[in-house]
Amino acid sequence: MNLKQMYEFFIQSGIEKDPRGKEEVSKVLVEKNEEYKSLSSDKKKDYDLNMLTNPYADSRIIFGTGKEEVKNIMVGIDIETPELLIANQLRLSGAKIDVVLGHHPKGKAFSTFYNVISMQAEINEAQGVPINVAEKLISQRMAEVRRNISGSNHQRVSDAARLLNIPMMTAHTVADNHVESFLQTKINSLKPRYIKDIMNILEDIPEYKYAKSFGSGPYILCGNQKSKCGKVFVDMTGGAEGPAEMIEKLVNAGVGTIVGMHFSEKHFKESQKQNLNVIIAGHISSDNLGINLMLDGLEQKYGQMNIIECSGFRRFRR
Repeated sequence: MNLKQMYEFFIQSGIEKDPRGKEEVSKVLVEKNEEYKSLSSDKKKDYDLNMLTNPYADSRIIFGTGKEEVKNIMVGIDIETPELLIANQLRLSGAKIDVVLGHHPKGKAFSTFYNVISMQAEINEAQGVPINVAEKLISQRMAEVRRNISGSNHQRVSDAARLLNIPMMTAHTVADNHVESFLQTKINSLKPRYIKDIMNILEDIPEYKYAKSFGSGPYILCGNQKSKCGKVFVDMTGGAEGPAEMIEKLVNAGVGTIVGMHFSEKHFKESQKQNLNVIIAGHISSDNLGINLMLDGLEQKYGQMNIIECSGFRRFRR
């Protein structure tokens, strides 16, 4: 397996688990290709060709030709310059590291990741929110996130990878899609009646069980153990936390409980106001789950890899 094959596998597996469905993702890609064909020659030069086959701006090769052979992968939730320096030091000490895989986007994957947020419109529509309302709220959130990240030093980490000559990629939304699909499918099949039932489901999953061992396990943000679940919405993907204003729309659409990675104070207060049950599964532990599910698929296709854990990642094989 080379780096390009690993990248392509992650993108395809992300599409397979996309909560919008493969048909909707295919439409998005068709529209991107039609948009590209309609551009003048000058504008085509600046177009992000990655987006013609990859609907996830935050998941891509950060540094590398794609031809690098991959058998030894250093995996971390946040790969920044310190982690790359660790990788380089391990290499100097004799360790084999072919590529560094991070979850949270860096480089161009970070400067453009706000585009992924658009997928939340269809995700919320599937929960019963009218698409016109969902699109309006999500477009406002996309603009907000773009403003917030516009001043960041986007190329700092990718420059470090280039200077150290360490191939690197990030897999963000593709991994988050796996988490949402896995948990929503499990919860739907087990049909929990009370919040405590969902907690039991989560705490039986290795990544959440491990997080609980050091005080960072799932917890109930709004509601209590004996609260009835109602309709459960696992909200784990879409680039960034959605707009707090969406909570009222979801409750009005019939959602009784949200299982999420994390909630801001604004989201917490709005959830209380709307009498919504909220379970925080955990941020880094959920990221671990998504990456592990992807790696399971990768190893099933290409054989077992040598995984070097770092930056909050722990490998649990299924």
